[in-house]
Formats: sequence, C-alpha cells, structure tokens
Amino acid sequence: MARDLAIVLNNGSINSLVTTALAAQKFRPIMLYAQAVANPVSNGKAAYDMQVQHFRPYREHTLAMPFLTTLRERSTSPAPPTDPRMPAPLGPHLTELVPFISAAIGFAAHYEAAAIYIGLRVGSNNDQLAQASEYVQIINELIQHPCSHGDVELVTPILELEPWQVVDVGFQVAAPFERTWSCHDEAVEPCWACAKCRQRESAFQQAGKADPLRAVKNVK
Repeated sequence: MARDLAIVLNNGSINSLVTTALAAQKFRPIMLYAQAVANPVSNGKAAYDMQVQHFRPYREHTLAMPFLTTLRERSTSPAPPTDPRMPAPLGPHLTELVPFISAAIGFAAHYEAAAIYIGLRVGSNNDQLAQASEYVQIINELIQHPCSHGDVELVTPILELEPWQVVDVGFQVAAPFERTWSCHDEAVEPCWACAKCRQRESAFQQAGKADPLRAVKNVK
C-alpha cells in the first residue's frame, strides 16, 4: 500500500478546500471531481481546477457521472413544509454521497492509497453528528472487510465543525479561499444574496476573517 497517497473528493467548495489542505499535510493527494455531463462547465469545476493548480496533487481525475443530473431533477419536486428552526434531514445527503465514496474506494484500490478524505460536515448537532459518525463507521467497516482494501480509511476531518470553525481551520493551514465557489448561481460573479452566499458571509464574519474571494472580486 502507498502509505503516502490519499484520495480526496473535492467539488470546489470551502469544505472541500479545507479538507484537501488537511489531507495534504499528511499525504500526497489524488483529487477527484464528479461532474454531471449535462453541465460540463461550472463555477464549481473552475474552483476545483484552481485548487488543483494550488495543491499540485499526485494525480487528479474528473469523473463523468451522467446519472447525477437525473437524480437532481427528481429531487427538485416540492418537499413538505419543515420547521426552519430545525436542521434539514441528513439522510438524503448521506445517500447522495454513496456513489462518490464508491468511486473513491475504486481509486483507492487502484493507487493503493492509505486514506479517502471527504469534506462531510454536520456540525455539533448531537443527533446529526451521531448519525453521520455511524455512517462513516459503516463505510469503514465495508472497506475493511468485504472489499478487502487493506488499511484504507474514510476520513472526515471537518465532520464536527461549524462553518466558522472550518474557515478558522482553513486560515491556520493557509487554504486559498479565493479558489472556492459557494454561490447557487452560475454567473461570472457570486450574487452574495443567495442562501449559500449568506452562509459563507456569516461563516467568515463569525470567524473574524475577511473573505479573500471578496477581495479578489473587488480588485477585478
């Protein structure tokens, strides 16, 4: 087994950036990006490409997963009203991760990598944290026994962190936040108004840090 290699799932987000930076402290990363064929060009992919330039991984792969488009179209049906004070159900998100983790396991076997890193984050909510921790434990048991992939381990370094804590850790490891994308829109500039942009802004404010992406866009 190549003890110095780790597979890192990366979608161009802040969570992916910080996870990749943490993985790169211990391993030579092999970065994976999953792409829906229907949208080959996106700001998320552009951010991923910039992160590849920054981290200079041992290898990087863009995976064509056309079924993602179909799944996302089906998931856009109106959902029953929920209490906005309660966290969103975690189950659907964990289910969506299965094909990505499966692909990563295959690459880990091919490269004989020691670990698989994923930027799964649920925060400090006890129920969700317990659910996500059990999910990760089950995946690790599947990797170790039926799949016979040696000592490879699924690692979730930011699982328990709140968004502002992810930002704080990112600054500690000199993560280039300007090479990320959070906005729902596929425009040239972030809208800074959608839910994702507001969450990003709140995370940097709570961490007491200036968002480098805003600085880059303002210079332009």
